[in-house]
Amino acid sequence: MKRSEINGYLQAGMTFCERQNFHLPKWAYWSPADWAKAGHDADEIRERQLGWDITTFGSDDYTKQGLLAFTIRNGELCDQPDRMVKDYCEKLLLVDEGQLTPTHFHWSKMEDIINRSGGRLILELWNADPDTEQLDEVNEVVVSIDGIERTVSPGEKVILEPGESITLPPFMYHRFYAEPGSGMVLGGEVSRVNDDTHDNRFLQPLPRFPAIEEDEQPLFLLCTEYPAAT
Repeated sequence: MKRSEINGYLQAGMTFCERQNFHLPKWAYWSPADWAKAGHDADEIRERQLGWDITTFGSDDYTKQGLLAFTIRNGELCDQPDRMVKDYCEKLLLVDEGQLTPTHFHWSKMEDIINRSGGRLILELWNADPDTEQLDEVNEVVVSIDGIERTVSPGEKVILEPGESITLPPFMYHRFYAEPGSGMVLGGEVSRVNDDTHDNRFLQPLPRFPAIEEDEQPLFLLCTEYPAAT
């Protein structure tokens, strides 16, 4: 992606959040100069990769396949029970009309996907074959939508209106997009600790983070770009 495109999408995302009356942390608006001055008190943001995250999942057209996210809080995977660490994550997901997040599951993470406001969010669901990790296109999928159990056919469209949410357990393939004509979705994710490096299983292997063409200076930094504290 070009840096100029990223700058534009981030500004548009911030504006959409403001219109939806969704307030972000103050550091969401920090410039690269602000980050250059940030000390070790901001290390949790750096280490947990909180903040802005944009991807095309390897496509050439972000508007057709891509996602703009903001990780508000995230814990860490820890096997030391005496340590006080967050064991949960919360994200903001900005999903445009027809903009696909491609088919994938998580080995470890259980998550709730929430339609907080805006348009209608469409999800398509499949079980993963436990032996091959391929799509199970035969067996029905059982999910919970706001605490109400629902059974759907493999690949069936599940529509979330604003205010609705769905629980996706590990090994459940899913893809999602905003319904064309309904407007952008201000989505949310509440989950176990998020690990984008090791816990995403895409049906077709896809890159998670884009290569960036620096055609202009960044207005804001992505969660993978923070400088170390000095």
